[in-house]
Amino acid sequence: MFRTALRNVLAHKARLLMTVLAVMLGVAFVSGTLVFTSTISDAFQKSSQKGYDNVDVAIQPHASDHAAGRPGAAPQLDQKLLYAASRVPGAASATGTVSGFTAIADKDGKLIGNGFSTRGGNYFPGKDGKDARYPLRDGAAPKGPHEFALDAHTADKAGYKVGDTVRISVDGPVREQRLTGIYTTDDGTVAAGGSLALFDTATAQKLFAAPGEFSEIDVTAAAGTSQTALKAALDKVLPKEGAEATTGKRLADDQAEAIAQSMDGMKTGLLAFAGIALFVGVFIITNTFTMLVAQRTKELALLRAVGAARRQVTRSVLLEACVVGAVAAVTGLAVGIGIGAGLRALMSSAGATVPDGPLVVSPATIVTSLLVGIVVTVLAAWLPGRRAAKIPPVAAMNSVHAAATTKSLVVRNTIGALFAGAGAAGVLVATGMDDGKAMMGGGAALLLIGVFILTPLLSRPLIALAAPVLRAFGISGKLARQNAVRNPRRTAATASALMVGLTLVTGLTVIAGGVQKGIDKMATSSLKADYVVSMASRSPLSPDVAEKLARLDEVTASSPLRNSPSRIGTTTEYLTGVNGKDFGKLTRLDFTAGSLGGLHGGNAVVDDATAKKKGWRVGSHVPVTYEDGKKGALTVSGVYTGNEMIKGIILDNATLAPHQQHPTDMQVMVKTKDGATDATKNSLVKALGKNPAISVADKKDVSEGIAQMFSLMLNMLYGLLAMAVIVAVLGVINTLAMSVFERQQEIGMLRAIGLDRRGIKRMVRLESLVISLFGGVLGIGLGVFFGWAAGELIGTHLGTYQLVLPWGRMGLFLGLAAVVGILAALWPARRAAKLNMLAAIKAS
Repeated sequence: MFRTALRNVLAHKARLLMTVLAVMLGVAFVSGTLVFTSTISDAFQKSSQKGYDNVDVAIQPHASDHAAGRPGAAPQLDQKLLYAASRVPGAASATGTVSGFTAIADKDGKLIGNGFSTRGGNYFPGKDGKDARYPLRDGAAPKGPHEFALDAHTADKAGYKVGDTVRISVDGPVREQRLTGIYTTDDGTVAAGGSLALFDTATAQKLFAAPGEFSEIDVTAAAGTSQTALKAALDKVLPKEGAEATTGKRLADDQAEAIAQSMDGMKTGLLAFAGIALFVGVFIITNTFTMLVAQRTKELALLRAVGAARRQVTRSVLLEACVVGAVAAVTGLAVGIGIGAGLRALMSSAGATVPDGPLVVSPATIVTSLLVGIVVTVLAAWLPGRRAAKIPPVAAMNSVHAAATTKSLVVRNTIGALFAGAGAAGVLVATGMDDGKAMMGGGAALLLIGVFILTPLLSRPLIALAAPVLRAFGISGKLARQNAVRNPRRTAATASALMVGLTLVTGLTVIAGGVQKGIDKMATSSLKADYVVSMASRSPLSPDVAEKLARLDEVTASSPLRNSPSRIGTTTEYLTGVNGKDFGKLTRLDFTAGSLGGLHGGNAVVDDATAKKKGWRVGSHVPVTYEDGKKGALTVSGVYTGNEMIKGIILDNATLAPHQQHPTDMQVMVKTKDGATDATKNSLVKALGKNPAISVADKKDVSEGIAQMFSLMLNMLYGLLAMAVIVAVLGVINTLAMSVFERQQEIGMLRAIGLDRRGIKRMVRLESLVISLFGGVLGIGLGVFFGWAAGELIGTHLGTYQLVLPWGRMGLFLGLAAVVGILAALWPARRAAKLNMLAAIKAS
């Protein structure tokens, strides 16, 4: 039986080609994902570990709310502790470091990099006047408040040389610094494609902390001293509260674990899409082996007649599937390794911050890829193999096809109806639950399975709707419709592959459109302000920015939004400070009780969720411990409906600011005389020094930013789902090609009685078009339903969510289904038309 299975694979290798391609694509997606995420994770881990090569023990601030009596940030480390650490037995040297966000403009005034990848720090020279972490390539170390050094990668990219004046920004205001040195470094931020600007220690402390304070002290062990021993010695000189020592190995391990966890989300998402492609591939595999078994019914019956048991026949089919799966898995693994390398190169060329490193192909990736390919193929072929073994030898000798019995059809339709009904009920119930994600996911899966089981039943009435259109194509159109419903199960399996892909694409499009509309509505309806000013990196703004804006003649009202931690009861709550006098002119809040009118002194307004959770109402007195440890009390003067943009406890900055050691603003809202105009915006940008690190956004900019974000997200999802659509196309090609082979005698007869080659081609193409549109209609319909249901669930958390049916895109998806049908039929139709008439009639 093993030799028989191998012989059958070789005999039908052309018909199995599409199955191999479908499985190969799924395996390639899986292996490519594993290779890509392993490579990126390994590169980031090695890059981050380089940052700890010269750190044996790090002393870091450690907040202790109980001891400090205040909920603020951890205390900084001082010069006294740095000196003590350097004198500990076993310590070779101690380096005080300070760091923070630093935006650097290129020669065109545009921001280099973004977010966390643009950092600043301090150059900490040793006894020889050099900082071993940053060996200088050109120039000298920075000295004084107007000098800085820049990493070689950023300097070369921007075209900067020693002596150039560079515009930078730390917290808003533009600073013009003279570039005195260019250095090389293994720093993880730079290795990942970011930038690092270095100032002398005194300047860095003023910019990122406070004079005489450090954010970390790195200690290097003397020869013969272990990290553990050095840590034990340092623990003895640390203050009882406010600082802790950690070994470099522990820091590197923690960093590696954090990177691995951050990659898990990406890996899970990509593997989910790979699973979708494999799921769609299952339809092709099942269809292929069902048709192969049907075409070899007499052969299998002969095997039964000469003594082969049912189990042996089933094993023979599964052995064929195993060989096909193994070939597809090996090929898919090779292609996947190429995909992983290509994705890495694509990220780098797109400007993403990816450290250098080797391509990682782990043994687990190889084993997983091979198992996925073989197991999926064998499982998909099990049902056709079982059916083949159950056909009695005498019945199989007399008929090539064993028609499904009425009982089997009734059982199938009953099971499908039960699954679909239970799934639809589960989805509908989930829409009314606060946390119905699990229920909705389970219901959606059941409904999808139920519809798949019912697809043969649905195919006849839905395809019959196309009859009036097909009549226009004469006898070819009539034959195409009849062929499409001749074998409902085959049509269902072919259409279902396309249905799954379009269900997901349509559902995601509906959800994204509704969320985008909801966020857009929330952003524009919550704000009266004409502009929102913030750092492009979303890091804190200097209070100087708000003060500068408030002094402008064209500004009629402005308010910074300032966050500060506080202790209320036993929990830490963040207070939001605003300009109480102008806040009402800049926002449009819906108050359920009280108002903004009394927002001054010790009064505060809170969002409805916080008020409900704490049991507060208008007039409630709330004891509070501010970040400086001082105690006070707030009186609730209003309760408003919160949203994702504005929520929490809001009070006047005049009350909050005295308790903040280093006040910073998250953003500044601005109202102007002439409203949001290009001239006004240009005036604000100019007043802020044309700083590329500062964003001045009006409501239109906010809306466009939201639209751009969702468009990017959708395009990424479309790209990932494209693999499932490609597999579905292979399924249509495969089914039509095998159907043409199966019906070659019939096609020969049609040619003999007068249907020309063009008519044969048209018949096959129309059959493919009808099947594809059938799958497209089912997929779009299910996608709209799932999108609506998920939107109802999202609406419980996003009050402004609004269902948006993207008619244009749905029409495009249906058109895509039609194109899939036409393209998939090109080769089978040409093959059918080229059949020799007499040879086809003689075929049995």
